[in-house]
Amino acid sequence: MLRAVLDANVYVSAAIHPGGPPGQIVERFLREASFGIVLSPAIAEEVLQALKYPKVRKLIRSAVDPELWFEDILMLADLAAGGLVLPRLCVDPDDDKYVAAAVEGGAAFVVTGDGQLLAVAEHEGVRILTPRAFLDLLQV
Repeated sequence: MLRAVLDANVYVSAAIHPGGPPGQIVERFLREASFGIVLSPAIAEEVLQALKYPKVRKLIRSAVDPELWFEDILMLADLAAGGLVLPRLCVDPDDDKYVAAAVEGGAAFVVTGDGQLLAVAEHEGVRILTPRAFLDLLQV
């Protein structure tokens, strides 16, 4: 099965705009299990923190409790231990955790809207794609 690590910005975008590519990706994961998500404790913590920001909470559709929504994802995802540390790859060293989780968890893709992370393009066989490119790949 295809496995991917999603950047925190993908989860936040999915919560705010469920009809956009990030929302469609998460929906396909939750409803169809058409691919697997790999998370690490550091990624889960970042997502939960981002979903609590007041500016994000204001934008999330009111019918959704973002923490419960993400908890559903956590329950279905594969958790990488988060112990792998890579040599610095990204301009922002905080982004390295996404590639490390993919390598550690056997994911082929990191999905992000972050231009600096996208600039890495590939590491140890892990491809870094935009949400649109990953969604297109799922629809093949």
